[in-house]
Amino acid sequence: MDDGIRLRPGTQEDFPAICDLLGVVFHEELTGEAKAAEHDVFEPGRALIADDAGQVAGQAAAYSRELTVPGAVLPAAHISLVGVRPTHRRRGLLTALMRRQLQDIAAAGREPLAVLWASETAIYPRFGYGAAASRLRFSIMNREVRLTAPPPEPAGRLRMDEPAALLSEISKVYDQVRTGRVGWSDRDDRWWRFVLTDPKDGRGGATRRYAAVHDGPGGPTGYALWRVKDGWSSHGPDAVVEVTEVVAADPETYQALWRLLLGIDLTRTVKFSFGAVDEPLLYLVDEPRRLGATLGDALWVRLVDVPAALAGRRYRAPVDVVLEVEDPILPANTGRWRLTGGPDGAACVRTGDPADLTATVTDLGAAYLGGTSLTALAGAGRVRLLTGNDPSLAFGWHRAPSAIEVF
Repeated sequence: MDDGIRLRPGTQEDFPAICDLLGVVFHEELTGEAKAAEHDVFEPGRALIADDAGQVAGQAAAYSRELTVPGAVLPAAHISLVGVRPTHRRRGLLTALMRRQLQDIAAAGREPLAVLWASETAIYPRFGYGAAASRLRFSIMNREVRLTAPPPEPAGRLRMDEPAALLSEISKVYDQVRTGRVGWSDRDDRWWRFVLTDPKDGRGGATRRYAAVHDGPGGPTGYALWRVKDGWSSHGPDAVVEVTEVVAADPETYQALWRLLLGIDLTRTVKFSFGAVDEPLLYLVDEPRRLGATLGDALWVRLVDVPAALAGRRYRAPVDVVLEVEDPILPANTGRWRLTGGPDGAACVRTGDPADLTATVTDLGAAYLGGTSLTALAGAGRVRLLTGNDPSLAFGWHRAPSAIEVF
């Protein structure tokens, strides 16, 4: 990094300059309601600024949130707002920012892992982030699919209103469900305001966001958020339903919400960008090809404190394995670790015993949520299985990890 550029903590006064930088980097100006919502969740003390004579030349930020991992919920640094000005590229700023950020997180000792969305997937493995969760994007021909399960008897009740008017029910359902959904993050009041912010200039010509809550005998059991983009063709109505979230506590609620979304009048397409790899909708319709599912990456995970992160999650099967880990950025993680545990808990301690498996911290991050198989990584030559003691089954989970929001 250039000698004239220094790294420093952010302040509230840096926020306008950070927004300007992000507008340049991501080619989308942040204004109005969206800017106010971003300011609401901004944590100035967790912003790291590359300062070039008073100009914000680059920056990386973190949010303090919790992440659901297999069998547990852990504090996780949610990394975002990362960028470098075009005039300052190829000068080592991004490397300096990302390395310093990880060192600061490790030194604080609160968060054993970090998580992010990668705008460029070639960049973040350099800093130890592994592709840990994928997502399915659906583009559904909704007049060409039918749900195969009949409606339950008695059926629950659906209520539709503005999302803010239903927030107490929506947040209650989300909190109930998210602790069992690997890859989902907690939401306090600030984050709910952020998620539900709906500026008109950000709708792409679609309607405002709608919400529906499903009530069962004991209260709310699920909700859906969506908007509709009007459209007409020579064949008639051709509107598109743009689904933001579908959260359900049970299969009956899940089916009821999708019946609603697939049956909206004057629409011919339903789009949903945050489906899990094992999304039940794949098995709920009579024509799964008409779902138009395509696979993409979602969450990238970085183990900041290897023993704490491995001991913090649960394992699908009993495990007793020695892992030899390489971490050039956080050398405290480098070495051999004995991981023991199972569905009820785990421990991870340093050991001198021979290794059963060797992996970089990037590969452990990829496998951490149970969505990337250690066996597949070994098949790619990234992980080396040195003995017959293969922990791949233990690292898996009963449901694939998923992501419900971009932060």
